[in-house]
Amino acid sequence: MAKAIKIADEEMALVRREAELSSRSLAGQVAHWLRIGRSIERSPDFSYAQVREALAGSLSPDVLTGEEQVVYVDRLMSEAGNLTDGQRQHFERRRQAGLGVGQDSAGNIVSESTRTK
Repeated sequence: MAKAIKIADEEMALVRREAELSSRSLAGQVAHWLRIGRSIERSPDFSYAQVREALAGSLSPDVLTGEEQVVYVDRLMSEAGNLTDGQRQHFERRRQAGLGVGQDSAGNIVSESTRTK
């Protein structure tokens, strides 16, 4: 039985683009990625538990396999672009003090020296 699910606009845009490029329906593309993700997570060379530990800071990303590092960096960059209000305030205080990094108007993480004034 088919079920409806909610997918964020950003991810939906990726699904649409990849579905077009691969001549798949939207549902077909999601199912394809689901099978790939499940295969990766079941791979003996891949441990999502280790990726989670590295993201939590309790394991060095240097010990991750190549496949695990790809997932780690993808998740890390995804999370880095979603600042909380507290993080935005923190970076704003640092900017006002002439310190550190933050996000430019496009949401990219930048150092103060690379920001356009």
